[in-house]
Amino acid sequence: MGRARASMDTAGLVKILADKETDEVLGVHMVAPRAADLIMEAVTAMEYRASAEDMARICHPHPTYSEAIKEAALDATEARSLHV
Repeated sequence: MGRARASMDTAGLVKILADKETDEVLGVHMVAPRAADLIMEAVTAMEYRASAEDMARICHPHPTYSEAIKEAALDATEARSLHV
């Protein structure tokens, strides 16, 4: 992610676990310098039973750390991530 590279915080990952049939987000793993700032999006998505596709379609500005969530959501929906 551009913001992570600019801040030299490139170690970490975001992984979204989604149901294979319904695409409902079942869990999210975050290990990153800004994970505490990103977790609310995942919690909200899970509370409202959103799909990984829903998370991928949310606007994630560039360059921000939140782009990692979009990339993980794209990867959870047929491996469509752009920057992995």
